[in-house]
Amino acid sequence: MALQLPSELWLQVFSFLSWRDKLSMRCTCWHFRHLLDKSHQLWRGFSVVLQHFSRYNRSFWRSLAQRHVGNVLLRTGKRKNLKQLYDWLPALSALRLDDWSEGAIGELKLFCQLQRLSVTSCSTPLRNLDFLFPLSHHLVQLSLCNVQLTCSATHLLAAVKQLTHLKSLLLHHDGSLRVPSLSSILAHLTELTHLSWTMITYRTLPHDFFSPTHLPGGAALRLLDLQLLNYDAVVTEEALKPLSHLHNLSVFHLYSVPGPTCHLQTWLMSLPHLSSLSIHGGHPLAAYVNFLPASLLSLTLCVDLKPEDLQVVSVRTPQLEHLHLEPWSSSSNIIRLLPQLFPHLKTLRIRHQHVSDDDFLQLQQLRHLNTLEVLDSFYRPDSSDPNWIVFEPSPRLQRLICELQRLTNHRVQVITSSHRDLLSCHCI
Repeated sequence: MALQLPSELWLQVFSFLSWRDKLSMRCTCWHFRHLLDKSHQLWRGFSVVLQHFSRYNRSFWRSLAQRHVGNVLLRTGKRKNLKQLYDWLPALSALRLDDWSEGAIGELKLFCQLQRLSVTSCSTPLRNLDFLFPLSHHLVQLSLCNVQLTCSATHLLAAVKQLTHLKSLLLHHDGSLRVPSLSSILAHLTELTHLSWTMITYRTLPHDFFSPTHLPGGAALRLLDLQLLNYDAVVTEEALKPLSHLHNLSVFHLYSVPGPTCHLQTWLMSLPHLSSLSIHGGHPLAAYVNFLPASLLSLTLCVDLKPEDLQVVSVRTPQLEHLHLEPWSSSSNIIRLLPQLFPHLKTLRIRHQHVSDDDFLQLQQLRHLNTLEVLDSFYRPDSSDPNWIVFEPSPRLQRLICELQRLTNHRVQVITSSHRDLLSCHCI
């Protein structure tokens, strides 16, 4: 039957399948395997996780090469594994190394077309970053997360400055590395739009912390997205002037118990064009809710808040379209307020465990809602055994989802498991 239909028709059918379904269809017969492997367009954006290289034969590598796989995560490998990967996928565009040693990382120079690189959880301290120099012409995204950097701040700055085409830079460390300011990095990385930085070692930000000493032609910073990890630093409006055009700000506070001063007030007063704000920890929402800019379209609140705080949010941000809500206290009496407070919501991320059935189904009143993500899709089948956890939607949640979709005529897509980008950082 499969051979009687034209290949073009099967490829059109396969284009509607998920990655998992494509792999399942590939195993059904030789004809489908040949069609799927030869049509690399069907695998655009496909990612693969590799470990225990001795399990992979030539047929496996050939299938990856035929699909033109461009995104790979390597877990705990050796130098020879990187060479083997290069032999089969020399045009790799995105690579993540988990738990690799410094010697093996040096082989990255082979991947001269690499555009996105992530190095996480290195078992050996990185004494230098010289492996970045051969990648400087094509690399647009660099992520160093949970790595112990024993190199000096001077060496770090010199290495990063060479990556003049970077658009995204993420550096999360244990606080042992102290860079006096980010101004010199921002002066050289003129195409940088996304920056994620650990702030654990900064007590007070100097006035020139974000101020490049020079930019070509007097150009302004292109930085649009800023993430601050483990933040608890004093800041002034003068220090934030170079960031006046920032669109997205994410702050992950260092302490769950906040200090005497809420620094977010200064940030929000200095950033009038923010369209997205994400706050995790720190002071209760009441400390800065009156400073939220009206330009906000997206808001994430993983903080201590009360229902009356959300009422102020609705007044301050009348056009809010995207809301991620994880209050530290119970959300049982908060979810019911959302349809009235935020009628323009298009996407919503919440937890449901302590929300009543009626309150959950009240979300049907959000007339513009198209995506609902439930963040706690797990349950305990046996109350007497708290260690037995099933990580999938409970029967109750499945019933609520079906009923909500019925009430909205299937307008709302309900997501119960998120698929993160292969190179994304798991500490934020």
